[in-house]
Amino acid sequence: MSDYLGSFLTVAILGGAAVALVAGMLGLSSLIRPKRPQPQKYLTYESGVDPVGDGWSQSQVRYYIFALLFVMFDVEAVFIFPWAVRLEALGVFGLVEMLIFIAILTLGLVYAWRKGVLRWV
Repeated sequence: MSDYLGSFLTVAILGGAAVALVAGMLGLSSLIRPKRPQPQKYLTYESGVDPVGDGWSQSQVRYYIFALLFVMFDVEAVFIFPWAVRLEALGVFGLVEMLIFIAILTLGLVYAWRKGVLRWV
């Protein structure tokens, strides 16, 4: 067997061992843990609000949009950091590209602000 295929075989064996270990631990914990089903455990619980009526309550969409905006601007940092590290090598082209990227993100932020998404109350 070549070294190339041997590397893949090693990864496959370690991956299989990891899956078997996780499956074994989950199976062992399901055998050991106490089982006391109670109706209160199966009630719908959403954001600290007690369920009303048949157990279903609707949370406001703006919370999800707020979270998505946070993730979007958090991921922006993932793109800006490597750019800042390699700015000298990228030169003016890299600077212009990043300014365009930041301008597009700023337009998205202004749009969300004007729509009132960032208002928490």
